Amino acid sequence: MTQDLDPITLQVVGGALHSIADQMGNVLYRMSYSSIIRESQDLGAGLFDTAYNTLCESDSTPMHIGSLPGYLRGIAQTIPLDAWKPGDLVLHNHPYKGCSHSPDIAVVMPVFFEGELVGFSANTAHHVDIGAATPGLIIDVADMWSEGMILDAEKLYDEGVRNETLWRHIRNNTRVPGLVMGDLEAQIASAELGVRRFQELMARYGKATVIQATQQLMDYTERRMRAEIAKIPDGEYFAEGFLDDDGRNYGEHLAIKVKVIIDGDSATIDLTGSAPQTPTAFNVPFDGSTMVAAFFVFRAMLLDTYTTQDDIPANEGSFRPISVIAPKGCIFNPNMPAAAEARFCQIQRMADLVIKALAPVLPDRCTAGNAATLDFAAYSGVKDNGDYWVFLEVNEAAMGGRPFSDGPDTVEELMRNTRNNPLEDLGMHLPLICDRYEVRDDVEPGAGKFRGGQGVVKSQRYLTPGQTTHENDRHHDVPWGIFGGKPGATGKLELHNIHSGETRSLHAKLSGMPTQTGDVISYFSPSGGGYGDPLERDPAKVLDDVLDGFIRPESARRDYGVALVEVDDGYGWALDLAATESLRADLRA
Repeated sequence: MTQDLDPITLQVVGGALHSIADQMGNVLYRMSYSSIIRESQDLGAGLFDTAYNTLCESDSTPMHIGSLPGYLRGIAQTIPLDAWKPGDLVLHNHPYKGCSHSPDIAVVMPVFFEGELVGFSANTAHHVDIGAATPGLIIDVADMWSEGMILDAEKLYDEGVRNETLWRHIRNNTRVPGLVMGDLEAQIASAELGVRRFQELMARYGKATVIQATQQLMDYTERRMRAEIAKIPDGEYFAEGFLDDDGRNYGEHLAIKVKVIIDGDSATIDLTGSAPQTPTAFNVPFDGSTMVAAFFVFRAMLLDTYTTQDDIPANEGSFRPISVIAPKGCIFNPNMPAAAEARFCQIQRMADLVIKALAPVLPDRCTAGNAATLDFAAYSGVKDNGDYWVFLEVNEAAMGGRPFSDGPDTVEELMRNTRNNPLEDLGMHLPLICDRYEVRDDVEPGAGKFRGGQGVVKSQRYLTPGQTTHENDRHHDVPWGIFGGKPGATGKLELHNIHSGETRSLHAKLSGMPTQTGDVISYFSPSGGGYGDPLERDPAKVLDDVLDGFIRPESARRDYGVALVEVDDGYGWALDLAATESLRADLRA
């Protein structure tokens, strides 16, 4: 029987593993060419054992790192463990063999130590264009083959020798080869670093010690997750919502039904009853995205870094107590070859509904309704010399009110953790200019003891003709208030032309919509719901919200029972505490 390592050695090896993963992530985003990786950091990196368990992960997008074990299992269908050789490097993005969606290409390298395969170094990153039917992003297509290049465990390096035919094939099948090939080079450098660092760790502490440490660390994280799940009363908890449409059949809502089953120290998310798979790319790869959303939401609620005093390693252990049921043929588990590129809004909503379902028994760990969507925008056009330009951006939204504080405004929430693109980067390189980027002011966040976060508005103007694709949702289903809080606001998308003056509303999802010079695409994100009774909100915070423009004076009176008086002090409003007490007493009555 293997003897457990002492706590100090375990902590040292665990810290080293985390450091390796972060170094891999840093190399990847610092060396990348496209802004979606270089600035937004839409990536994940880590080390894995020969059973495809996550040993460590970079502090980046939860979607990426949580999906990598699925990639490895998908690759194993083509390349068994005994077929790997030192210096091999594999590319993979097959949506029905573990990947999160086809633009997220994984780079995987085996790690050998003293002649033995001991694990894998791997990363994924979102590529700006893989030759799909529309530049950058894709929604309204018939099948996975329309999504662009499908790389099914393709060996780019064989014992250190590059497959030049495959390299040329990739370069010749993207609209922006300079960006894509540069990003692949960065991924390769990241994976190579992971191989070296893992080997160095074993050389320093011994292979047996490092492997034993990884097992103990995974077991520890699993115990901590199970202990938290066990605190939730056994039972079945329900929530449901809907998505706007599939990007083709506008107005036909898509149901999401969530049942959370708590059984001792295990949890199951059952998505039975959710909408059937769609005829567009608005479907979700099961292994690479649906499962990952389930892992994420429990780790976020139960093992959050900022609400847990202990350092709990991020590894496979947190995944083990969680299982998912999604009937084959539903939107969360489609049948091949259904397209599944536009899959993020669905898993955002699924995670939000899990939080809603568990709110009655986890009131101190839940939020009110979050924006829980995604605005992934692709702007593109053709330069005078015939070359394409493609720009991807992920726009912020807002969170719902929380047990002890307001929902954050204009943030990446839930499954996303990407950064915003600096406007200077946009203006220097592309015929696109940002006309507006600020806190939304046409709606109010959900009222509550802790109000919902306010959304963002972002307007991008074309300086030349081009086209745009938007992967977006939640123009109809309002983020909910909770425990007496009030609902937030839905999002919207608008097109305005500065020359004609015409403004019109757009559907949440656009696929390759032609744009003209002077067209301005404006995205307004949803705003979060309120948490708790608005009449319990600190009146001083209500005044602050009025002065900051988040709510109107009449809303302060109607929703919060706060009486304000106009004053000539440079601010315009002040509290009338006596009138507030009286007004709140009347409203409670």
